[in-house]
Amino acid sequence: MNKIFHINTDNLNTSLLIAGHQKVQNLKQICLSLLLLLTLGNGHAEQSTTKPASTQQASIKSEKPHTWITIGEHGFAVALADTDAAREFTAMLPLTLDMTDLNNNEKEADLPKALTTDTYRPGTINNGDIMLWGSRTLVVFYKTFNTSYSYTRIGHIEDNTNLSAILGTSETRITFSKN
Repeated sequence: MNKIFHINTDNLNTSLLIAGHQKVQNLKQICLSLLLLLTLGNGHAEQSTTKPASTQQASIKSEKPHTWITIGEHGFAVALADTDAAREFTAMLPLTLDMTDLNNNEKEADLPKALTTDTYRPGTINNGDIMLWGSRTLVVFYKTFNTSYSYTRIGHIEDNTNLSAILGTSETRITFSKN
């Protein structure tokens, strides 16, 4: 506890603050703050290896892609997300869909059957994202934009150079296949 002593000498008021206890408290706060930062840093590193929660974005596998989409004569490798929906979608392959254009930024088509959903709000959709909207609508995005909608991640087209030009704005037949 801090104590203040007042000493009156020749009508001068001098205040002395005994601050030994205050210095110890400050040192404890610094140590606890450092410990908290180290703990949070450790928790963040561990979190990246766990299965994503429904509010987190599913990770994309970085290994060699084993799924492809073909648009006309153009083939694109797809890195799949680590989601049940992506695994269920892959089990449906090969699959050819006539996809309609929507909002001049995406192609969409209904799947033959519903998939398991694990939705999240990505905030930003990237060119080449492949998502599930609802439980049956597959969406291939060919432009980057912000969104407030929720999706389940299926995967991402690895090299999406010229994807927008290749897809165009009319109905497009897209084939999804395994290696």
